[in-house]
Amino acid sequence: MIQLSPETITIIMFGGVLVGVLSGYYLAAIIAGVALIVGYLTWGTPVTQLFYTRMWELVRNYVLLAVPLFILMGLMLEHSGIAERMYDALYLWLGELRGGLAISTMLIGTILAACVGVVGASVTMLALIGLPAMIRRGYDKSLASGTVCAGGTLGILIPPSVMLVIYGPMAVLSVGRLFMGAIVPGLVLSGLYCSYIALRCLFQPNMAPAAPAEERTVPFRKKTTMLATSLVPPSLLILAVLGSIFVGVAPPTEAAGIGAFAATLLAIAYRKFTWRVLRDTVVQTLKLSSMVMFIAVCSYMFTGVFLGLGGGNVAKDFILGAPGGRWGSFAVIMVIIFVLGMFLDWLGIVFIMVPIITPAGAALGFDPLWFALMVCVNLQMSFLTPPFAYAIFYLRAAAEPGLGITTADVIRGVIPFVILILVGLGLCIAFPEIILWLPGKMIK
Repeated sequence: MIQLSPETITIIMFGGVLVGVLSGYYLAAIIAGVALIVGYLTWGTPVTQLFYTRMWELVRNYVLLAVPLFILMGLMLEHSGIAERMYDALYLWLGELRGGLAISTMLIGTILAACVGVVGASVTMLALIGLPAMIRRGYDKSLASGTVCAGGTLGILIPPSVMLVIYGPMAVLSVGRLFMGAIVPGLVLSGLYCSYIALRCLFQPNMAPAAPAEERTVPFRKKTTMLATSLVPPSLLILAVLGSIFVGVAPPTEAAGIGAFAATLLAIAYRKFTWRVLRDTVVQTLKLSSMVMFIAVCSYMFTGVFLGLGGGNVAKDFILGAPGGRWGSFAVIMVIIFVLGMFLDWLGIVFIMVPIITPAGAALGFDPLWFALMVCVNLQMSFLTPPFAYAIFYLRAAAEPGLGITTADVIRGVIPFVILILVGLGLCIAFPEIILWLPGKMIK
């Protein structure tokens, strides 16, 4: 066995992950490989017992059963056609405004975030529905692309978010309280996004012209009916899932089951449910859930070795020793998360970093729930910041080639929304009740 200092272990393990990611290998294989090599060289064969114990601990976690159920709920809603119905209704109401289609897209992204919770599905739906409508009516390509990416990524924060389901067990926090704490920050970000779109289109009207009047000449009664029939069903679904958690009727895992069942009923009511849809939804759920659990197992191996060899203390001392007191240390954590988001998938960041930074947050005296959700708000940027900006990749894959959207258009479009996320972080620092108010009202 080789004797290495904790500082050397930290450099080798994180350096190995960074080199592996830049080389293009699959994240789970990189994390597991680094853990296996370092663990075997320092501990020898007993490291296999550590891996077995960590894996057993993970698969026995009851809360994580909510992950496939929420994924199933989101994918079933994707097939239900609810997004198209909402877009048609909001188009009639907001199309006369400059930027109205972009605001409609953002509002639909916000509603989908509270129903779907899977970023890939949300961005893809908005790219297929909202992006062509905006581009063909003369919208600026960067504004339209940025709106789709930012609106689609709200699903990783606004509950029922898969990220929050995973974050809770990693930080030993209640997933229900995380859900409630994330609602207001998510709505604040949505409000900032819509305000930005409205103001920019006010001062630069050529970027987003109003929709032609002949496309909006629909009787008031019909418009109202379309809006009600498109918004009421998802509202009831959101109420069924989050309301049952808020009033203490069901924990997140059971609430996820309620949501999956309600989403299936919604697909049946909209006459979109077929055996093929059921098969495709179940198969895709299995694929996504397997990916999540595979990365989770490999990350558990990594953190087991890293923390066992003293790397956690090195990271904690580095953070606590930052200049500027507790807020200087907090800034260091936020910068680390932001930089990692440019290179790692959010799953890897949560599974690897949360067990490391959570003790540092507690030592700094921050409220655990507030600290956790600040990290989650920060991770919104990981989907928008190149080179590994998944929202950009999803949009480029889903956008019709005839629209002429380039990667440069998308990057220019997401930059203002990244700045708005930073503004949102600042508001949550200045007014922590944005996060803490609603969880404090939960029925115990």
